[in-house]
Amino acid sequence: MSEETVAEAGAGGDRSAAVSTYDSRLAKLAKLRAEGVDPYPHSFEGRTHVAEIVAAHDPAALGEGHHEELSYRVMGRVTGERGHGKTAFLDVRDITGTIQVYARRDELGEEAFGRLEDIDVGDLVGVEGVVHVTKRGQLAIAVRELTLLAKALKDPPDLFHGISDPETRYRQRELDLMANEGSREIFKQRSTLIWEIRNYMNSRGWVELETPILQRLTGGAAARPFVTHHNALDRELFLRTATELYLKRAIVGGFEDVYEFGKFFRNEGMSPQHNPEFTMLE
Repeated sequence: MSEETVAEAGAGGDRSAAVSTYDSRLAKLAKLRAEGVDPYPHSFEGRTHVAEIVAAHDPAALGEGHHEELSYRVMGRVTGERGHGKTAFLDVRDITGTIQVYARRDELGEEAFGRLEDIDVGDLVGVEGVVHVTKRGQLAIAVRELTLLAKALKDPPDLFHGISDPETRYRQRELDLMANEGSREIFKQRSTLIWEIRNYMNSRGWVELETPILQRLTGGAAARPFVTHHNALDRELFLRTATELYLKRAIVGGFEDVYEFGKFFRNEGMSPQHNPEFTMLE
């Protein structure tokens, strides 16, 4: 790993601190593998989303100390960790929300409880346990079994204050999504919007088509295209700037109401609001 990459992993920290953190996480990874633990297992079956658990349990109604026997399996990213001697706490976040999980040494046993020392903020974990209401009246999962699903080797960005630097947000979108709930909401709203438009069009008898992205001729928009070369055909091709011409061909062929959600490519100026690659409905 280059020093520049390690510095980026520090999410704003100094380079020496980032290198030290990376080395520490790498050592934990090697330790797990030496002990026969797979730090990147392929599956975690039977999970329940955090929002479902929260919706089904009212901590105020259940009361402090409530402890039930119905077991849940939750998976997500560790966004916080705290330890108090014989008890450890983790904040685990999935796509629907965050829930606190806690583990007690006397319930897990020495070996399993010791595994918590190998868990860092940013790791993906799977937790099996029962619902519990803490002394502060918060809903939590009392851990019966904890599985490391993916060991993170880089420090995550600040998961509480988010990322404000536009350059980092646009160039490292995964960090932006990890740290900024607002960005995740935009992606989900976009997905919902496209789904609703598709439903609207399809319910009225429109047919969604898929037209070529690589085209021999460019047309349908007064825009400069991206140019590429097809080696097998020894021919110059263009990334499409519009779908209009091919949709019109479909109408000539007998279709009436057609549309396409497609990627368009225009080799022109760019800004945060004007991307050379974008999605458009035509």
